[in-house]
Amino acid sequence: MAFSTDSALQHLQRAHKLNRLAHAYLISGPVGSGKSIVAARFAAALNKTTPGEVLRGQAPDIFITEPASRSRRIVVEQVRNLERSLQLHASDNRTKIGIIRDADRMQSQAANAFLKTLEEPPQNSLLLLLTTLPEALPETILSRCLNLALEIPSEVERSAEEKELLRSLSAFTEEKRSGIETAYSVAQAIQRLLDSIRERIKTEHAEALKGEEARYRNTTDGAWLAEREDYYKALSESVYRERRSRLIETLFLWWADVLRVKVGTGAHHLTECEKATTKIAQRMTTPEVLKRIRRLEELRDHLNTTAQEALVLEVACLSVFR
Repeated sequence: MAFSTDSALQHLQRAHKLNRLAHAYLISGPVGSGKSIVAARFAAALNKTTPGEVLRGQAPDIFITEPASRSRRIVVEQVRNLERSLQLHASDNRTKIGIIRDADRMQSQAANAFLKTLEEPPQNSLLLLLTTLPEALPETILSRCLNLALEIPSEVERSAEEKELLRSLSAFTEEKRSGIETAYSVAQAIQRLLDSIRERIKTEHAEALKGEEARYRNTTDGAWLAEREDYYKALSESVYRERRSRLIETLFLWWADVLRVKVGTGAHHLTECEKATTKIAQRMTTPEVLKRIRRLEELRDHLNTTAQEALVLEVACLSVFR
């Protein structure tokens, strides 16, 4: 059963009211499902603070752990720091709450260290693990958490580019090509979609600027136009990065479904691609699928650097789709 953010929060609040709150919850769901919102709202309600303070890491006795190393993994020292924080005495009878974002990105040593905390949780503590990929967590951790799976809000509609990417991935699955040919084809398809996104944003913002210029040409000085041009340039880049991120997350959904087939959970987020993702799963072992998901994580991180976008995409696709 998948929860909405509101129903998940109500479930947690009801368990707390009945004194049946578990010591650890795994809040799972795809990007956009509201995992951080649920964790922040519940933690804030327990410790009488605000969700904003929780998300900013400013709430007393609420400790956030997330990937921070160069490899974008949660390392063992972070887990040990969290354990030490949870052992401290809480003030004003507050609950000591540990929120672990992207919990599936714990290194093996970190996961083993965290298991000890799950087996012997500190008194008056609560652990909230957030993940888009619970299947990547060790069974020893999964079995010690209550799972709250979140649904994708119904109002979230895939863009035309996201739909086209899924159609391309399904088509490539059916074609008899070498791994290298498929990898290059996927990279080229993604780049075409990104070029289309950038061009559409550029056109939309150019039209908006032209409209403002026509309205205010005779009422403002020339400096205003330069400022608005800079504004739209920055806005275009921000919107582009957001839409690019959504396109990359679509790749994550695809490979997450492949992993779900391998581990036998039976749930598909991309039901329209079930035949294709099942076919891919039949060709690979679980470690091979996990390796490709990690390469996608590296792609996401590298795209947020100054590295050349086309080159980053090509290298990543050679690792993921070959």
